[in-house]
Amino acid sequence: MARGRKARNTALLEPNRREELLRAAARLFVAKGFDATTTRDIADAVGMRSGSPFYHFRSKQDLLKAAMADGLETGYRRLLAASDGIDDAERRLRVLIRTHLSNLLEGDCQTPMLLYESRSLDATARAEIAAITDRYQKPWQATLDELAAAGKLKSSAPPVRLLLFGMLNWSVQWYRADGSLSLDQLSDCALAMLLAPSQATQA
Repeated sequence: MARGRKARNTALLEPNRREELLRAAARLFVAKGFDATTTRDIADAVGMRSGSPFYHFRSKQDLLKAAMADGLETGYRRLLAASDGIDDAERRLRVLIRTHLSNLLEGDCQTPMLLYESRSLDATARAEIAAITDRYQKPWQATLDELAAAGKLKSSAPPVRLLLFGMLNWSVQWYRADGSLSLDQLSDCALAMLLAPSQATQA
C-alpha cells in the first residue's frame, strides 16, 4: 500500500506530460494499430514508467479518444484563424486546403489516419469524435455551398467534401517535403481539381 502511495506521489511530482503522451500514442496507434500498441509501448516512447500514462488517462481507449479530439481541435483552431475574414469563397477554399495540408504535412498531426481506429472506441466516444469532426468540416461545406450557388462548382453535395478530405488526407502517404512540389503548389493542384482552371485562384 505504501509503495502504491509512493508511486502515485512520484507521478504527481512529474511535470505534466499529457501532450507528449498524446503525440506519442497517436504515432504508435497509426504505426502499429490500436490493438497491437501496449501502454508499455506508449510509456517507453516518452520515457515513463509503464503505469504512468494512467495518471493522465483512465484507459488506453481514453487515450485514443483524447488523441483524436486533440488533433481535431488544434486543426479546427488553425483553420478558423487562417480563414477568418476571407469573404471570397474561392480564396477561402484555397486557404482551407493549404491550412489542412500544413496541419498534415508540416506538423505532427496523425489524426486523419488515426480516425480509422475509431472502431476501437465505445459508442459514446465515437459520437463525441464524430461531433468534433462534423464541426471541423462545417466551414468547408459552407464554402463549397457558396461556390456551387455562384456556379463555380458543379456540385457541393456532401460526397464532394468527403472525397476532397480523402484526397488531401492521403497525401501523408506520398508527399515528401524534399520533393519538387511545394505545399502551395499542391494546394493549387487540389483547387484546380474542383474548379475550372479559369476559376481557380491563388490566395
